[in-house]
Amino acid sequence: MSARSIREARARRKRRIRGRIEGTTERPRVSVFRSNRAIYAQIVDDGTAVTLASARSAEVEGGGMKKAEIAMKVGELLAQRAREKGIERVVFDRSGYLYHGRVKALAEGAREGGLVF
Repeated sequence: MSARSIREARARRKRRIRGRIEGTTERPRVSVFRSNRAIYAQIVDDGTAVTLASARSAEVEGGGMKKAEIAMKVGELLAQRAREKGIERVVFDRSGYLYHGRVKALAEGAREGGLVF
């Protein structure tokens, strides 16, 4: 598969997932973006199109940590910021990525931090 067709396949999966998942005021959506170097997550209320909280791997001090460990810390940081704003229940949007590796580690970190999904 070429890089273009891989991107197109992920875009199709993302559209399919977003057709079923919607963040509300009561249960906002946790959106994940993963690049080769970094991982980003944000909590979005789709009703008002507002980002309520966000976290990224550059904010985690992780000298010598593996990418999955950094992703877990990002999840914990996101959960901490969400709790400060009174958010406890969310829906998880993996954005077309497999629920595996760094995406799974971020989700587990967010659960450990107190988010329920």
